[in-house]
Amino acid sequence: MPWFVKIERGIVEKKTFDQYVPAHKAYVKNLIDKGHKAKTGYWGELGGGMLLFEANSLEEAQKIVKHDPLIENKCVEYEIHEWRIVVE
Repeated sequence: MPWFVKIERGIVEKKTFDQYVPAHKAYVKNLIDKGHKAKTGYWGELGGGMLLFEANSLEEAQKIVKHDPLIENKCVEYEIHEWRIVVE
């Protein structure tokens, strides 16, 4: 299954962003349970982060990202890319 990455940049105040973090974490745990091997985290300097996950296609990856609570609540701007692993 191909890997995809959502690279994001926060666009709301931290207080607003933080209220959706628990829902985002639960969403990612659900993706893991469904076999997407998801991982999420934020940049050390704050202000953005990344979601890495497997999906069958770019279309499926876009649907997955669309339902992330951080996206649904307009907390971040993002890009989505297929990530082609060269070395493991």
